[in-house]
Amino acid sequence: MRIIPPKYPLYWRLSNFYFFYFAVLGALVPYWGLWLQHRGFNAVAIGELMAILMVTKIIAPNIWGWLGDHLGHRMSIVRLAALLSMVSFIGIYGAEGYGLIALVMVLFSFFWNASLPQFEVVTFTYLRRDGKVSRYALIRIWGSIGFVVVVALLGMLVDQYGAEVIMPVVLALFAGIWLSALLVSDPDPEPHPSQQEPLRKLLVQPTVLGFFAVIFLMQVSHGPYYTFYSIHMSEYGYSKTLIGQLWASAVVAEVLLFMVIHQALAYWRAEWLLLASLLLAALRWSLIGYWPDSLSALLFAQLLHAGTFGLSHVASMHLVQHHFRGRLQGRGQALYSSISYGAGGAVGSLCSGYLWEGVGAGLTFALAALCALLGALIAGWLACRR
Repeated sequence: MRIIPPKYPLYWRLSNFYFFYFAVLGALVPYWGLWLQHRGFNAVAIGELMAILMVTKIIAPNIWGWLGDHLGHRMSIVRLAALLSMVSFIGIYGAEGYGLIALVMVLFSFFWNASLPQFEVVTFTYLRRDGKVSRYALIRIWGSIGFVVVVALLGMLVDQYGAEVIMPVVLALFAGIWLSALLVSDPDPEPHPSQQEPLRKLLVQPTVLGFFAVIFLMQVSHGPYYTFYSIHMSEYGYSKTLIGQLWASAVVAEVLLFMVIHQALAYWRAEWLLLASLLLAALRWSLIGYWPDSLSALLFAQLLHAGTFGLSHVASMHLVQHHFRGRLQGRGQALYSSISYGAGGAVGSLCSGYLWEGVGAGLTFALAALCALLGALIAGWLACRR
């Protein structure tokens, strides 16, 4: 089933999906931890529950990526995953206690995490067909705009109505993902090389292994930020509205970067941009960890999000497209999502949950900075190798 209005440009059909998908992220990442805290969970439990959102990224994209590569019809997979994520999330209204909330989070995040890697393949297929791959960032920018809009508005709503308002907002955004998926049809299949290197041989190449190590460490370093940033700021007396504005300022910087990054890719290889993003991440976590009472330091740290997420993501997407071609595109996207946001995000969330109450926020963010520096060393090796 698909609904495509006449003369509705492809650019906007693709952009709609990114807007709603990352709008959900803008509700869950900054505010779900606050909702869990409101429900009475401690730091360890919050870290474990937030890790569920990441753990399902390890499994779901690979299952659905395999189906997409073998069966085609990727948009049918995206639509089904979007519908099931929306239906699954309804269960949160009746969930009480750790076990039931964890079960609902497993279900809705399993289907939600399945859709984006497949949609990325569809987007790049359309862009290659039109010879406009470098314009990917100008479509992906709408995901950042969706994040900004929701994170800013939801902060004000939470201040006014409390944390329970988060649930209906997330449900409405899941409905938006499904409806936007109905607007996009599958592109014509691309010709695949008759002799293509099997996936298992590709995965043992040093440059591919190094790339996966880098993106894993980058997301591990994001663990304390995604899990505890809002709680950390709240404990220092910042209002939910201001916290939302800090999140929004980070993604505004990301939006501005997306508008010009295609020009940087014309002069710099993706590996060098990835290295720069990791060095910026180390600086950012240090600022958040040790100067939380300085609003100017926090604002500067949030503006560095343009590098730690925007620069990293665009560089990584181009490297995935470089390494995984033909029939391997879907599984390449799935592996990127699984290893970075899945395994890396889960390890980061779990470790930050266990460290937060034991060693404190400062040392937790310092360890995150060390993870980013280790990733930078590997990224530097990759940049010098090719």
